[in-house]
Amino acid sequence: MDWKSLPAFLAVARSGSLRAGAEQIDGTHATARRQIEGLEAQLGTTLFRRNAGGLTLTAAGRRLLPQAIEAEAALLKGFSAVQGLDREAAGRIRLSVDPLTAHYLLAPVLADFAELYPEIEIELKLSYFLDSIEKDETDISIRHVVEVEEDAVGRKLFPLSLGVFASRHYIDTKLPKAGTRGKGLTWISYGEVPELQKMILATPFSNARVRHIIADPQMHLHMARAGAGMTFLANWASSVFPELQCVPGTQLDQRRSTWILLHGGLRRVKRARLLVDYLSAALLERRAEFIGL
Repeated sequence: MDWKSLPAFLAVARSGSLRAGAEQIDGTHATARRQIEGLEAQLGTTLFRRNAGGLTLTAAGRRLLPQAIEAEAALLKGFSAVQGLDREAAGRIRLSVDPLTAHYLLAPVLADFAELYPEIEIELKLSYFLDSIEKDETDISIRHVVEVEEDAVGRKLFPLSLGVFASRHYIDTKLPKAGTRGKGLTWISYGEVPELQKMILATPFSNARVRHIIADPQMHLHMARAGAGMTFLANWASSVFPELQCVPGTQLDQRRSTWILLHGGLRRVKRARLLVDYLSAALLERRAEFIGL
C-alpha cells in the first residue's frame, strides 16, 4: 500500500474536489489526482464519482472512509507522541472554542496534551462569539459553522449534526399526549432568532409553545436534561448525557461542519502544529457522535 495516497483520499473526500483537496495537503491538482488514481488502481475499484457539484464518494469510497479516518487518527497520535520529545515544543498558544465543546469534550484532551508537552502553555478562551484569527484575537479556533469566511489555514473535520433533543422522561410522558404538530409540547428557545424560528417550523412540532427564553446554550442542555422541554443540541450531547434523546420524528441538520482553524503565520510553528494535530485526532475519534451515525 502506498500510504502517501491516504491523505489525498481523505482531503478530497472532505472537500469534495481535487483542487480543494490538494490545497489541504499542500499539493497540486495533478498530484492529488495521481494519488487518487493510484489508490483506486491498488484497490481495483472506483472511489469517487464526478458530477456537476464536484466529486462524491462511491459505495466503495464510503466503506473505505471510516477506516481511513481511523488510520489517520492513529498515525497522528503516533506522530504527536514522538514529537513530544522535541525541544521546539515550547511556548504559549491561544485556543478559542465554544464553552459546550470545551466543557464536555476537550478538558481531558487538553489535560493529556499538557502532560505530553510540559513546555507548551495553552491560553484557552471560551466564547460563543467567533474570535477573529485575521485580527490576531486567537491562534487556533475550533468552530462549528456552515462556511469559513476568514483567511486562515483550515482543517475541515466532519459535519456537525444538530437535532431536536429532550429527556427520555419528557419524550415518554409528553409526546404521546401531544396534539396536532406538537400542540401541548414546549420549546426551549433563544428568543427572536429568525434562523431558529425557521428550524422550529421545519420540525413536526411547529405548534409547540415557545415557553422558555434562555440565551445560554449550556442552560438549554441542562433544562432539556431536567425535562423542561425540547431544544436544538449537537448530536454528541446524548453520548455525554444518556438521559437526552433525539425526539422521534425529527431529522438531524448537517449544514454545519466542525473546523480547526490556524493563523497562517503559525503554520510552521511546532507548538501550533502539535496542538492542531492532537485536537484533530481527538475529535476524529468521536466523529460518529458528532455526525450521528
